[in-house]
Amino acid sequence: MRLTNACVLAIAAASGSAVHGFQLAPAARIASSMQVSATMDPVVTETAPTDESSSSMTFAEINKLAYRALQRECKSLELEAVGTTGALRGRLLDHFGLTRESTAVVEVPKATAAEIEELCATEGITFCDESDPDFDFKSVLSDVMQKSTMGHWKSATRKLKKLTKQYSSADRPVPREAYLAVLEACAADRLNGARASEPARRILEDMATFGFEIPAELANTCVVSSLGEGPGGTHDQCGGIDTALAMVAAIESSPGGADILTDASYCRLVSALAKDGAIEEAELVLRSMVVEKSFTPPLSTFADVAKAAARSEGDHVEDVLQVLTYAKAAGYELDNIAAVETGRELLASGVIAAEKMDNLALGLRLLTAAAKAEGCAPDSGDDLVASSSSAAQRACTLIHKRAIG
Repeated sequence: MRLTNACVLAIAAASGSAVHGFQLAPAARIASSMQVSATMDPVVTETAPTDESSSSMTFAEINKLAYRALQRECKSLELEAVGTTGALRGRLLDHFGLTRESTAVVEVPKATAAEIEELCATEGITFCDESDPDFDFKSVLSDVMQKSTMGHWKSATRKLKKLTKQYSSADRPVPREAYLAVLEACAADRLNGARASEPARRILEDMATFGFEIPAELANTCVVSSLGEGPGGTHDQCGGIDTALAMVAAIESSPGGADILTDASYCRLVSALAKDGAIEEAELVLRSMVVEKSFTPPLSTFADVAKAAARSEGDHVEDVLQVLTYAKAAGYELDNIAAVETGRELLASGVIAAEKMDNLALGLRLLTAAAKAEGCAPDSGDDLVASSSSAAQRACTLIHKRAIG
């Protein structure tokens, strides 16, 4: 009996060691795991094939790009860089031949007509569907309006997305009132601390796409509230310049959108761009305000762009002269603007730029204009311009030194 037990234990130990000592090769393990996963998962995810030679961006990379990044990529590829976020992203996806991920579900064998007839005998039975075909649409639409009225902007946004994706059609579109109700809920309390900036941006783009008119008050509130004092014009990492630019593009492309935004909204956007160092974009918006829309921005807007250009290095220093030209085109006279602080800041930026460009005549002209300004008593305008900052004081000193020498 003991001998038999010993033999059994020895055989078990030998087989166990053989099992534990046997290991699959790496390729075999990978193949086996792939086979198991293939048999376990009936849904296969397919992505569009990408050409390594002609494509340098993936769908995920394009989907993560912000508005200005999308514009830069379109310009670099010689594509049209005007439109909403969805339009720009669609052009890039079409250029690289990318599509959204699609899921292919394994088809289940279907019963034949004879089998169905045999299993479901309909003799003597009359079917009459008296249900409302629009019941689901009306139910979700009612939820959207209810959540919007309660101020629950997150729930309202999700319900609106569900209504748009699952139940709307060309014959049964989402009404304009639903978009406005959700947009009003998002715009409350300064876009709920800018947290509702992205949902508001998507709603504005959808309304512009479907040709709905956007109320001017709501449009201006969304643009101004999406801009903060943080990096990139964000507010607690929400909203920002890219979101505001996308909103402006959507609003301007809507019916009557050219006259919806006020000069205050554009000025807020220009100041945020200048603070972020985007001088070229700030000048483009400023030029549009003065030349195309005939606005008269406050001097503080010109001063913000001029200060940003004067602090920069390289070719942007000359942009200060362009800002001064826009100020004159807007109706301001250089001989009078030194009477206010923002006017002196604008002239100081011009003096700094003149010193960096070694343009002695321009520097002396701006200081003379500051000296002629009335309302600066007991000091003179040029003294106030020179004392406005250390950089302005240094530039004035160097300009006077060169003029004397």
